Amino acid sequence: MTKAKKAKMTPAQRNEAVWGLVFVAPAILGLIILNFWPIGNTIWQSLHRTGDFGLGNTFVGLDNYVNVCGDSEFWQSMLNTIKYAIIEVPFSIVIALILAVFLNRKMKFRSGYRTIFFLPMVAAPAAVAMVWKWLYNQQYGLLNQIFDASIAWISNPATAWISVGIIGVWSIIGYNMVLFIGGLQEIPHDYYEAADIDGATGIRQFFSITVPLLSPTTFFIVQTRIISALQVFDLIYMVMDRTNVAFSKVQSVVMLFYEYTFTNDNKGYGSTLVVMLLIFILIITVVLQKLEKKFVFYN
Repeated sequence: MTKAKKAKMTPAQRNEAVWGLVFVAPAILGLIILNFWPIGNTIWQSLHRTGDFGLGNTFVGLDNYVNVCGDSEFWQSMLNTIKYAIIEVPFSIVIALILAVFLNRKMKFRSGYRTIFFLPMVAAPAAVAMVWKWLYNQQYGLLNQIFDASIAWISNPATAWISVGIIGVWSIIGYNMVLFIGGLQEIPHDYYEAADIDGATGIRQFFSITVPLLSPTTFFIVQTRIISALQVFDLIYMVMDRTNVAFSKVQSVVMLFYEYTFTNDNKGYGSTLVVMLLIFILIITVVLQKLEKKFVFYN
């Protein structure tokens, strides 16, 4: 049997394909310029040693990776980043889910409450940092005035990372809440009506209907928040001064990258730091994708 010849494209089909490529070309070009090229260039830079005053590159292979693996400052920053993610991700998701459930019901001033909780997302990061630094101030901060105490919220290495994590939770709750509300509105109301007829309580409906059917949205939020939390930079950069005694216990990997790349002009070593972080994020992402089939239910 001879293989059937592939049908040639008609002029109309060819014209449609050409216009399709024209329309997607800007997106493809943007991905190459803004995503793929920087990633490739960063990996290439990580294989080089930057010369004095940031001038010239010398190929050193995997020497930077060997040095990073033996760098205690890198591992401390990685631990700090993970600790921040452990605080921000679960607490922001749980609180946002509870708020979304309450604000998805019919109630007075519902839109106003949603706006209030979403405001931190649109507030200027610099303004947020200034307000929280004032709240945490040991001498005249509002929190210490309320508790009639003198707690070094962001100056004590034992509490600084928790204090910064609380700011992260506060700033992202509104975003997670909006996503959860969107997911809740996709759940058919018939399920809740049937549960009411069967006599199921509100808590039972929450764990038996809401949580399972909201799992695709929850999984998306968990995955994106983990990736974002592991790349935290601006929050810590603006809240923690480098002269702060607790700085080393809060410094993230991206902050360490910023210091080596833009302060010390050591782009090779700085690039190696973010490549190591990228590898860690990829491992986390692969694990989450493996768990998706087990924990995510599609209605």
